[in-house]
Amino acid sequence: MKINIKTKVNQPYQQVFAQFDQALFKALAPPFPRVKLLKYDGSKVGDWVIIQLNFLFFKQVWESEIVEAEEQTGEIYFIDEGRQLPFFLKYWRHRHRVVAADHQSFIIDEITYKTPFALLDWLMYPLMYGQFLYRKPIYKKKFR
Repeated sequence: MKINIKTKVNQPYQQVFAQFDQALFKALAPPFPRVKLLKYDGSKVGDWVIIQLNFLFFKQVWESEIVEAEEQTGEIYFIDEGRQLPFFLKYWRHRHRVVAADHQSFIIDEITYKTPFALLDWLMYPLMYGQFLYRKPIYKKKFR
């Protein structure tokens, strides 16, 4: 399944990307499941982000590795891929893009995921979409 969410913010793209850090990562965490940050290296190739998801009755570890990062004229991006995923996912790839738009920017989340079953892909879609839609007002407030 693929999810694409685009958010326009009021800062230049390089200034926005410079603030993609641990503090922003924590601010973007949804209220459920609760997220405990275990490791945050950054957004360069070879960096890792490891979190623990708390679903009240059980916890799951999620490990992602930054596998690609590039700065081009008018765009900066990095891609994380899931290495250890919660039981309900078997594939995860998230491309984080910050694209120039005059003196503003677009933050674009491009997510591709798979669950163990095709039907579950569809059932999870509204939940996954909502988890990333949750970020839009946070991005807008942070990057006024």
